[in-house]
Amino acid sequence: MELTHINDQGRARMVDVSEKEETLREAEAYGCIYMKAETLQRIKEGSIKKGDVLSVAQVAGIMGSKKTSDIIPMCHPIMISGCDINFNLNFDENRIEITARVKNKGQTGVEMEALTAVALAGLTIYDMCKAIDREMVVSDIMLMKKSGGKSGVFEREK
Repeated sequence: MELTHINDQGRARMVDVSEKEETLREAEAYGCIYMKAETLQRIKEGSIKKGDVLSVAQVAGIMGSKKTSDIIPMCHPIMISGCDINFNLNFDENRIEITARVKNKGQTGVEMEALTAVALAGLTIYDMCKAIDREMVVSDIMLMKKSGGKSGVFEREK
């Protein structure tokens, strides 16, 4: 498989997508943040001093998806038509599971935008709770599925 982000001199380049067909593109990413049971309970109760942790993390994830090209060097700035972040509080494993779905109609995919949304939502949870739990771990960030474009559909095997 040829690396598309390498030029003839072996250096990084931004891929030219001007000839690519505009298609509907969607991506879903997943990640989680592990924490102490007490931290998870306080998030559920809304008793974290900095405020509503999940609301702030949701906004951070959405903002992050829109700013992906500002922080990932070879990503194209794209117009996102939709981004949704969902959280599942898993008390059995003391973690919050984060899912981001991003959509656009364009010439390049939204996988990096979905992954960035998950990462920033997790980091925001960490930031808002670090005063009571510095041992939290943001983990398992991965692309779950994507559709659109020349490469078609990808769905991670469970």
